[in-house]
Amino acid sequence: MDLHVLRSFQAVAEGVTVTEAAAAAHLTQPALSRALNRLEAEVGAELFQRVGRVLRPTPAGRVFKEYVDSVLDGYDRGRRAVAEVVDPDTGVVSLAFLHTLGTWLVPELVTGFRQRFPAVRFELHQADENGLTQHLLDATADVIITGKDPGHPLITWRRLLVEPLWLAVPARHRLAQRRRIRLAEVSAEQFIVLKPGYGLRSVTETLCHQAGFSPLVGFEGEEVETLRGLVAAGLGVSLIPAAPEAAAAPETNPDLPIRYLSLTDVRAARDIGIARLASRTLPPAARRFADHASQTAPAPEGAPTPDA
Repeated sequence: MDLHVLRSFQAVAEGVTVTEAAAAAHLTQPALSRALNRLEAEVGAELFQRVGRVLRPTPAGRVFKEYVDSVLDGYDRGRRAVAEVVDPDTGVVSLAFLHTLGTWLVPELVTGFRQRFPAVRFELHQADENGLTQHLLDATADVIITGKDPGHPLITWRRLLVEPLWLAVPARHRLAQRRRIRLAEVSAEQFIVLKPGYGLRSVTETLCHQAGFSPLVGFEGEEVETLRGLVAAGLGVSLIPAAPEAAAAPETNPDLPIRYLSLTDVRAARDIGIARLASRTLPPAARRFADHASQTAPAPEGAPTPDA
């Protein structure tokens, strides 16, 4: 069985046309069609059925693809591992991380790592908490940087840092001149939050429940920068990390359209950690990066703590 044929099978099963798959494999379309027919004969089942002008995997084809994905992933990882043994200062790190960490933590970690290993390349993916877990389970990421322990039996997680959260209010808000506030004081306000599935959404709901109320959701977004923009426009309040330009003194910068208030009645913070599959041996470059992240992750300034 030819690995090139398996890659073509994988591509066609994912929706690529036979003509396109043949071009990618540097074959003629009839030659690839014959190769796929031989593959079906070897497997002993029809793997594709024609729907209009395209091929779609049969139930047997979908089952077979799961194993083909695993075989090709194992082969590719094996080649990476061998290349990194031959030249341990090179390699590829496939890293997935939360959208909210792409503006500060991930760039800092990658920059510091590449100062030591400049020949290492990175494949970067962004997703919500559920998507990050799936990246690991699908082996499309070596490690993930996430906002909480995924709590999955196949995944091992370790904390990198604790990131403070602040109550963001518009500059013209009635509470904008305050530095500290009880979260319960804004129980009647509209909250601007991330969509369900994002870790920061569940943290917001948990903190509000600890303060004795359920948040009144006015808007849902997919990026923290969008939440900041909606807060600046006066459309509500939000529990978010401070913007990079406000991190040094988020509650006092008079030039910002948002005021960041520390909370006194709840522990306004979230865990940030790194995770990997427990059963998978990381390639050398990915293992080095995970160790680097654990040793050098910067602690955000100004972490608020609730009053006694």
